[in-house]
Amino acid sequence: MDQRVDDHPPLTAEARRPARRGFGLAGRVLTLTAVFVTLADFFIFAPSVANYRDNWLRNRLSAAYTAALVLEASERDLTPSGLPQQLLQSVGARVIVLKMGGTRRMLAAAELPPSVAELYDMRQLSSWSSMRAAFRALVAPYGRIITVRGAAPMGGDFIEVTMDETALKLAMRDYSFGIFIRSLLVSALVGALAALSLHIFVLRPVRRLTSSLTGFSSAPQDAGRVIAPSGRADEIGEAEAALARMQRELAGALKRRERLATLGLAVAKINHDLRNMLASAQLLSDRLAASDDPLAQRLAPKLVATLDRAIRYARSILTYGKAEDETPHPRRILLRALVADVFDGLGGSGDARLDNAVAPELTLVADEDHVFRILTNLARNALDALGGRPDGRITISARQTDGRIVLDVADNGPGVPPTARQHLFGAFAGSTRAGGVGLGLAIAADLVRAHGGDIALLDEPDGGGATFRINLPDRAEPKRI
Repeated sequence: MDQRVDDHPPLTAEARRPARRGFGLAGRVLTLTAVFVTLADFFIFAPSVANYRDNWLRNRLSAAYTAALVLEASERDLTPSGLPQQLLQSVGARVIVLKMGGTRRMLAAAELPPSVAELYDMRQLSSWSSMRAAFRALVAPYGRIITVRGAAPMGGDFIEVTMDETALKLAMRDYSFGIFIRSLLVSALVGALAALSLHIFVLRPVRRLTSSLTGFSSAPQDAGRVIAPSGRADEIGEAEAALARMQRELAGALKRRERLATLGLAVAKINHDLRNMLASAQLLSDRLAASDDPLAQRLAPKLVATLDRAIRYARSILTYGKAEDETPHPRRILLRALVADVFDGLGGSGDARLDNAVAPELTLVADEDHVFRILTNLARNALDALGGRPDGRITISARQTDGRIVLDVADNGPGVPPTARQHLFGAFAGSTRAGGVGLGLAIAADLVRAHGGDIALLDEPDGGGATFRINLPDRAEPKRI
């Protein structure tokens, strides 16, 4: 009790180490966005480059159609000797073959290749086969010879163009490089916009939350470190509001804990001197009991009993302050006589009427001092609530039901305000009047629970005062050894 507990242990080296930003969330989002856009472009790139290749080959077949028409329309003896070579150069082919009527006819030939690597029939290409052919062309070595077959003019079966694939391969690579550059620019632009949006709407508020958590953890009792919610109507706004509530509650709890520790040290010192004073008063009361004065003879036993309770209570303060429950010592007691002692101990009750509505024969097996303290705290709170009203009334009643004893402490005062009901039985939080400490109800609730019972404030109509109900088990009296 007299030792202060450090509520804020020093941070470890790991906790003091600043957070490593490095490749932060924004950079990761930017990279992932670029990767995803690039993947999307790849699925667009495959059909796009295949379509580019098909169009390039169709253009060559169209040029071959024209060359075939020119060669067929011209007389052999009237065809200039250099015309076939010029037509082959314009088509970019080595051989042009026309099949018509089941007969293959070589219209023009510059140089017959030793072999043909692949034959593409443009009349039967599907999308999948076209994409596979495009990728084979991209990875094929330079100088590969291919034959392209397409529909023939003049009712022919087909026309074939045999060519070097190098020109097509270079054109496809230039086209692919252009797509890559455009995809890279689009990915960078989309990623930058996504990262900027994420930074504005997510990262900056989250960093504000983390900064508040870090700053608050270093000094949780500083109310100035509680985050001020921005009022956003989204999940981050809800997180800010929840964090602010948590920080305020934690700061209040830590302040109460520190006050409790300080109070415990003070109580320990006061209790030491108080016990000495009470012991002296007990000696004086013993001398008073020996007096021949009738009034002294009548009041002395009650004074001695009151001092005995005070001394026992003073001895139990340190045990309570050490968070060790004071073990009840139950025995059978007469409730009506105990309530009479409680009313006698109230002293200056003013004009308030004190009603002892307990049946004379009703008994309870419990710790007499504990029950006395419970009823005293509740009755004194009721007396304070009456505030000297001339028509004030405090009634303590009891009844036995279903193996339990139910005690009611009622008054006709103003009642308990709604603001005090939430933490009514909490230490330093349940005071219902100005200047109140807020310990009476907390102590009463602890003592009731120590006996296996419960205590509650009953709902009363407006202006009906307040009624506290105590529910205690009516156990058999323990056997004495």
